[in-house]
Order: sequence, then structure tokens, then C-alpha cells
Amino acid sequence: MKKKTALITGISGQDGAYLAEFLINKNYIVVGSERRSARYDTWRLKRLGIERKIIREELELTEPYEISRLIKKYKFDEIYNLGAQSFVKSSFSSPLYTCNTNGLSVLRILETIREFSPNTKFYQASSSEMFGEILTKKQNERTPFNPRSPYAVSKVFGHFIVKNYRESYNLFAVSGILFNHESPFRGEEFVTRKITKGLVNIINGKQKFLELGNIYSKRDWGFAKEYTEVMWKMLQQKKPDDYVVSTGRTYSIKDFINLCTDYLKIKTKWIGKGLDEKLINLKNNKIIIKISPKYFRPSEVDLLIGDSSKAKKILKWKPKTNLKSLVKIMLDEEIKYFLS
Repeated sequence: MKKKTALITGISGQDGAYLAEFLINKNYIVVGSERRSARYDTWRLKRLGIERKIIREELELTEPYEISRLIKKYKFDEIYNLGAQSFVKSSFSSPLYTCNTNGLSVLRILETIREFSPNTKFYQASSSEMFGEILTKKQNERTPFNPRSPYAVSKVFGHFIVKNYRESYNLFAVSGILFNHESPFRGEEFVTRKITKGLVNIINGKQKFLELGNIYSKRDWGFAKEYTEVMWKMLQQKKPDDYVVSTGRTYSIKDFINLCTDYLKIKTKWIGKGLDEKLINLKNNKIIIKISPKYFRPSEVDLLIGDSSKAKKILKWKPKTNLKSLVKIMLDEEIKYFLS
């Protein structure tokens, strides 16, 4: 039986690494692309022991020729588009680059598939940030989008152009609306990893304190390794469709911090309000977390909580890891590699 060949854009990121491992275990030939600036950032692939099992290609999603060259060369069975400018805060300072990379690149890939490889199945990484200032208690596939950042707006474009090409040209093209998903492979710029790494550094004397922004924003956090399986499941269906992927539970950043300090057995106390709120280590009365206005976004998304009933029913998928277990996974790995 001929092996399937899959392209993963953004192979060096959290989701790309976990998905690559999953597909390799499914006996796929995996081609991984990355932008030039991420070419040597392969620590996740190395840690999973799969760096040498991947065919790596350089690809700038903003350059149409590079996309067409790659798709013509391999005629992929499946393409997973995980590459993006993925930092919400950065999208306010680089809106044109964000929209070009996250929005127009989806159109470039779809147009190339339509013209040169119409049997290729395509997965687009959409985002819960598209819901923005929420209009319903829980967000599902029918919830209207109300984006609050250039990042979210760019993802909305990508999402709708997938739907348009699916309906206009009968392509097998789908979007996974994934809510926040974390792991030890999360980039240090993201708040959960910033917290786990920062707290481990603090208890080991490598860092004095941690600065954060809005600790009262709430998110629906899942385990990234579990979410990559859903991407694959979506491309194995007879009919292409879009799915929300979430846990259906929401916690604040402050809740996440408290779970971390509990697991690390740090006795703490929150004092003050607003920008003066601080977390104190009761063992030595030192401040370990401060609030800084520089980490607030120009427009905030205060609450997101997903309804993935459709994925549970059709894809037979449900999350297995709760937030307390996820915190343990992240901190255990952080401690392990701090000491190594």
C-alpha cells in the first residue's frame, strides 16, 4: 500500500511537532516546511526524536512561487497549514505582515491546490480568537465571529476563504477552530509557558519575578498533543466540514497561576488590586508576580469557552486532559529540562 504524503507548514512549532509525530506513527511520509528565520529552531522535533524522520523544505507563506513549487513537486495527499504569525499582541504592531501571512497565504495555497493538485485534502488552523467579544455563552461552528485584533481578523479571512473554495470548487478543505491548547512545547511568548518557565526559574534563583498583563481573562485550555489528532480525523471524513475543538471549560490566567503554585508547593498570597496586584511568596515575602500595563492588548478578549459537541458526535473525539493535569505535564517537563 502506497504511503500517504503530508505537508505540515510551521513544522517547528508546537502543533507542527506533535502532528508530525502523530503522522509518522501513522506511516505517513511527512514533509515539514518552515520560514527561513525558523530554519534551525528544531528543538521540539529533536526532543520527540523525529527530526531525521522528516523531509524539511524551506517555505515563505508570503511567496506564491515557493508554494506552487512545493505542491507541484510532491502532489501531497494532505496539507496541514499550521504556519502563521501567531502572536495576538504582535499583530497590533505588524498588522500588514500578520494579514499577509495568516490570511492571504491560505488563499495562495488553496489556489495552487485548485490549479495543480485538486485531490489534495487541506486543513486550515483557524482560531477561537475569531469569536472575539463573544456573542453567545459558548462558541460553536454557528457562532458569529466578532474579532478583536488584526490576528483574529486575518484568521477570519482564512477561515472564510476555505469555506468559499470548498463550496465553489468542491475541494476537500476544512478548518479546525481550535481553542487555546498548551503543552511543554508552547512558545515562551505565550502566557501559560511564560508562567511555568518563569515560576521554575524563580524557585531555582534564576529569575526574581514575573510580569504579566490581564490575569482575569478566561480561556478554554486543552492539551495540544490531543488536539493534533483532531486535525487528522477531520481529513479522514467522507464529507469536508469545519469543527470547534475545545474542552468546554474555562479558567482565568490567575486560576492557571494558582494551579502552578499549588503543584510547586509555593505558599503564596495575592495582594492589591488592578495594576498594583501582586503575588507574594510567603516563605520570604518576596514578590514573584507583578502586573504591567505593557502586556495589556489594545482591545482585550475577556472570555472564550468552546462547544465541541459536533466533534464529539461526528469525529468521536473528546479531550482527556484537564487543566490540573496539563499544569503537571508542563511543570514536570520544565523542571526536567531546567535541571538537565
